[in-house]
Amino acid sequence: MRARNQPSSFEHRARRFWLLLGWLLVLLVIYLSLTAAPVTLPIREGDKFSHAFAYFVLMSWFANLYHRMSVRATFAGGFVALGVVLEFIQLWTGYRSFEVTDMAAGAFGVVAGWIIAPPRLPNYLSLAERLWQPG
Repeated sequence: MRARNQPSSFEHRARRFWLLLGWLLVLLVIYLSLTAAPVTLPIREGDKFSHAFAYFVLMSWFANLYHRMSVRATFAGGFVALGVVLEFIQLWTGYRSFEVTDMAAGAFGVVAGWIIAPPRLPNYLSLAERLWQPG
């Protein structure tokens, strides 16, 4: 049994910080999706890798903060919906392109982020807290 003041893998000492950082990541994805000068990887279909990685990061981040499957499912649905909505907004910008394959890449990233979430792999936010604040 763990000590009363020791956090479990889902009770983070810096929870507010992790949540703030997570929502800033969401805003970053939105910005990068709508900017006229997107970041591109210099490989074939690099934008698909970028989409998959961005949504992988978002899903795994929030899955490290929330262990309940219903909450994770809500985030997963929200991130997939975000990817779809952003593609439609890109269509309307006149300087970005609409691609169904970008939506699929984002959805793939969400699924991959959920799959690697605790308890399958360690909670990396908890690990970071232990490294930064030993004892």
